[in-house]
Amino acid sequence: MHITRRNALKAGALGLATTVTAHADAKVDSDYKITKGRIRQSVMGWCFKPMPVLELAKHCKAIGLEAMEGVSKEEYPAIHKMGLKISLVSGGHGFKKGPCVASNRELVIENLKKGIDLAAKIGTKSVITFTGMRDKGLTDAAGSKNCVDAWKAVMPYAEKKKITLVLEHLNTRDDSHPMKGHPGYFGQDVDHCVELIRKVDSPSMKLLFDVYHVQIMNGDVIRRIRQYKDLIGHYHTAGNPGRAELDDTQEINYPAVMRAIVATGYKGFVAQEFIPTWKDPVAALRHSAMVCDV
Repeated sequence: MHITRRNALKAGALGLATTVTAHADAKVDSDYKITKGRIRQSVMGWCFKPMPVLELAKHCKAIGLEAMEGVSKEEYPAIHKMGLKISLVSGGHGFKKGPCVASNRELVIENLKKGIDLAAKIGTKSVITFTGMRDKGLTDAAGSKNCVDAWKAVMPYAEKKKITLVLEHLNTRDDSHPMKGHPGYFGQDVDHCVELIRKVDSPSMKLLFDVYHVQIMNGDVIRRIRQYKDLIGHYHTAGNPGRAELDDTQEINYPAVMRAIVATGYKGFVAQEFIPTWKDPVAALRHSAMVCDV
């Protein structure tokens, strides 16, 4: 059974039994809007395709989300005009061609600088980066050194522009879908990613803590949030298994995770990055916003 707090309270007040079901037929109050706002919520636009970006933006505004990411830069002006922010800018090199492979170094540096320029221009504080996929024969030591050397080369530029690079850790276990898991990704261990960030040793290099990926590869999510709180610069969400909604068909206790994030004093964005499976994707977004509004 999937029962929202509001529906439960209404049922109690009226002495009625409220029946709502999980997953595709779940019911969420259509007028629900974020009220607490202790978690600054954003949404990853690619997850909601083929919904047009500006239609999604309209729903974000109505629900009370502050920002969007994972959308084309050509959409930025219209999104800003609607009163929403861009929470994260692309680093341009993607998760496949990253700095772990030495031959990608110049491509990564050039594209990250372009991302930094764009972020500074539009008032966004963060640019995403990835380790990239392993080449055959790449050792952990060599891949790590290649990553650190490339990011260190970008740090003076990022620091000057007051932009933070956020490194996303990705899972390599799920091979069912190209965006649910990434077999062959070098930065598959979140603790290793933290080690790389510490070696870069700059206030402009932090971790993108994707709760979904961390749960799959490492677990112990709340302890790690507390452990790495000073190095976390951005968060992503999704239900596990399946990268679907934050509902009761998955295993992560998101209200507890969100309360742990709030307790660390984190003031940045938490972006919803689940792939909707409900019949109504807007209801799915509204529900996940409600779950995270602790």
